[in-house]
Amino acid sequence: MNVKRSIIALVFALNASGASAEDTVKLAIGQRGNWDTAVSDIGQRVGIFKKQGLLLDIVYTQGSGETQQAVISGSVDIGIAAGVMGVLSAYSKGAPVRVIGAETTGARDLYWYVRADSPIKSLKDTDGKVLAYSTNGSSTHGIVTAFMKQYNLKAKPTAMGGPATNLTAVMSGQIDVGWAAPPFGLDQLDKKEIRVIATGNDAEAFKGQTVRLNIVNSEYYKVHKDIVARYMNAYRETIDCMYQNEKCLKIYAEWLGISEAKARRTRDDFFPREAINPDRITGLDTIVNDAVDLKFTTSPLSRDQLADLIQIPPPR
Repeated sequence: MNVKRSIIALVFALNASGASAEDTVKLAIGQRGNWDTAVSDIGQRVGIFKKQGLLLDIVYTQGSGETQQAVISGSVDIGIAAGVMGVLSAYSKGAPVRVIGAETTGARDLYWYVRADSPIKSLKDTDGKVLAYSTNGSSTHGIVTAFMKQYNLKAKPTAMGGPATNLTAVMSGQIDVGWAAPPFGLDQLDKKEIRVIATGNDAEAFKGQTVRLNIVNSEYYKVHKDIVARYMNAYRETIDCMYQNEKCLKIYAEWLGISEAKARRTRDDFFPREAINPDRITGLDTIVNDAVDLKFTTSPLSRDQLADLIQIPPPR
């Protein structure tokens, strides 16, 4: 009789354990430390994703081109901060990718810079010079492509990975123009070691439009829509915390090993709350045409194609 009771107790214990188990979600995120790409990490550290029954397994990449490839291959479930042009290009070629949210709208956080002693004063001085972006298909790739067309540049667009690699290459003279996003480079700017020559908003094709997206592998999404919906609910709640609760700002600063003042400057000077609103993709009609002009797609995606591509789970 005691053995029977022990078995029953064990079954209840196992069931209870299973009911409380967290679902693991594999994420690829471009550029560790950017304010906009920090949502998942901050939310996990503060316990918001745990409330949704989720455990995030996060891998950081050198750019959204790598992030997108990880999603397409199925090595991760969700990708954060994929360049919009790269996503449109991949979908148009039949890649298993769907959009579950806007990641960043506007591009004033991205900037291109030279050494303080460089003769380059503007993008128009870059003929024959290396003009860096992160990875193919990234938002920086899209912006550099737009720079080339808009200003009729004769520069040499070059994939250079993340901000740290760019800074080393610029300061050592290996490349002429690097790129970065705050908080990276703020110290060098303040010390006047580097000088900004352009921001992402100088590219008319990207100014005021959504430039990065959150994406999911479409096969994963078919099976795990509830998990994706819970992820996006936690994502939204974390964004609220990042703008309304000093605790989240402090966690961001501690995570990167920077001062709270620099964390606040990064948020307030470069990322207005609406810039990382996941529920609104801005300028889509223009974006699909720009994707053709910039040779990311051969023709504009139709409304039916966009409806299939964009699957943002509604808040709940």
